[in-house]
Amino acid sequence: MPQQPLSQVPADATWEWQEQGACREADPELFFHPQNERGLARLRRDRAAKAVCARCDVRIECADYSIRSREPYGVWGGLTEEERERIYVRIALAQFPRQRGEGAVAAAEEIANAVSATSLGVVS
Repeated sequence: MPQQPLSQVPADATWEWQEQGACREADPELFFHPQNERGLARLRRDRAAKAVCARCDVRIECADYSIRSREPYGVWGGLTEEERERIYVRIALAQFPRQRGEGAVAAAEEIANAVSATSLGVVS
């Protein structure tokens, strides 16, 4: 898997929050889809990853980082690649979040909905 270009890593990025992530106790493959995964298999894996994120103490920090760095792969802070892409499209480049916490503010609704019961498939 390609590494994130350093030009996209926020200048004020910190990494301590990653040590406290609930994902550290989960299979990493749960958060990154295999090549050509589609349909129900992808939906189930994304929901399982989101369930881990839903109980994570650093979910907001994780989602904020993924938005500000324009993370292209995986489930981060409960947000799938597609959910983050919709956030990127919605936020004008000139107003794109740069400082720590700005990504979480700019996408607060999407972050909250990412681990909702509906998103997790609990409620139809």
